[in-house]
Amino acid sequence: MAKIVSIHSYRGGTGKSNITANLAYVLAQQGKRVAVVDTDIQSPGIHVIFQINQELLKHSLNDFLWRKCKIEEVAIPVISADTGLPGVLFLVPSSTNTGDIARIINDGYNMDLLSEGFMQLCEKLELDFLLVDTHPGLNEETLLSIAISDKLLIIMRPDQQDFEGSSITLRIASRLQVEEIAVILNKVPTSYDLAGLKAEVEKSYGFPVEAVIPHSDELMVLGSKELFCKRFPEHPVSGLIRTVAERLI
Repeated sequence: MAKIVSIHSYRGGTGKSNITANLAYVLAQQGKRVAVVDTDIQSPGIHVIFQINQELLKHSLNDFLWRKCKIEEVAIPVISADTGLPGVLFLVPSSTNTGDIARIINDGYNMDLLSEGFMQLCEKLELDFLLVDTHPGLNEETLLSIAISDKLLIIMRPDQQDFEGSSITLRIASRLQVEEIAVILNKVPTSYDLAGLKAEVEKSYGFPVEAVIPHSDELMVLGSKELFCKRFPEHPVSGLIRTVAERLI
């Protein structure tokens, strides 16, 4: 049975989508069948990291939520057997069309249908992992994604606003009885005591910190144009992403 993992941050700009995309890639490298769903419908963007041209797409997650297609018809094979990797990776993108975004913001969507779509994806694509790239903050859609997840990864920076907001999210996730909850500290200045920061956050929140990812000039310069772990497989940041993937497996 597929493991559903929600990757969430209380605020934008934490690097959540980059971590999600690269984690999915590394899992596929390990021979797993993986799908990523972009549920950040109000501000979609993870397709850019996968170098997917939205103008060439036939369907989006929006179309499924409006009952125009089946969820598996939205899934784009980013990595398949002919790429040389042992695993498979699909992306379920949200629409970047301004009219589609406005409609979602104004009218919302059927959250039960989104939950059904997750289960259908897992079954139809025979997935090992379904990664959910959530919308930052807390709303009904995000709470649904968190509630049906087997694991929640909270991405935060060493920033007081992130610390306070993430604390709220972690408390809510506990009440929703998510089976596994963990934290990833991202964009940490290299001048920090990384081990000390990890210990401090674990003591404060009571949840494990699975990785402390330092600020990387290479990652910033890459600017989400492609998968970091593919471009820089030997980089320490790529090694940390692999560690997170190994713990998921």
